[in-house]
Amino acid sequence: MLNIKCLYSGYGELEVLKGINISVGERQIVALIGPNGAGKSTVIKSVFGIAQVSKGEIKFNGKNIRKLKTHELIDSGISYVPQGKIVFGNLTIRENLEMGAEMISDKELTKNRIGEVYQKFPILKRRENKLAFTLSGGERQMLALGRALIVKPELLMLDEPSLGLSPKLQRDLFQIIKKLRDEDGISILIVEQNAKKAIELADRTYLLEEGKVALEGSGDTILKHEQIKKVYLGGTY
Repeated sequence: MLNIKCLYSGYGELEVLKGINISVGERQIVALIGPNGAGKSTVIKSVFGIAQVSKGEIKFNGKNIRKLKTHELIDSGISYVPQGKIVFGNLTIRENLEMGAEMISDKELTKNRIGEVYQKFPILKRRENKLAFTLSGGERQMLALGRALIVKPELLMLDEPSLGLSPKLQRDLFQIIKKLRDEDGISILIVEQNAKKAIELADRTYLLEEGKVALEGSGDTILKHEQIKKVYLGGTY
């Protein structure tokens, strides 16, 4: 579904990614882990046209998407939830969701899509007329996710979704992400600082270090790798 080949990317004169290769298949969760500054978020930002790509290939469903504008990427089936639970604080929950549906011209369809989000996140329905700035961190993350799901993406990209959440809310969030793959058939590319949870959740994990893929694998294979155990899991698993 998503194929990134020999990608070089960064910001201005700062080159962050140095020839990486990453792929995401249908109905897959793929996790990117690694230390701060390794380039994890830059991968997602490169796909979404935020970072500057100097060389390499980014294809989605066989189509070159390197030069597509934001609305064209969304229209092609890609949604992005940035780091920081970004919502429009002075708009209500419903108004935030309507912002996510801005590209949908059919009002009845918009209403139905918002209803589907409420089914996934009932607390948003109960508080739909509340301003978004009044929400807790977990509720804001639900709202940011719900807004991204309005357009029925084939690929959902999540940048540090568990950041700042309590352990319980992290567990709830990872369950939601798993259901999006299993029940909705959405492929997910996730940047995650909780390495252990990310590896357990993902079908395949890439370890990035200094802008390069240092290791890739699935499930038990990568959990048992000495480099992962020593650096990211406290030496044991």
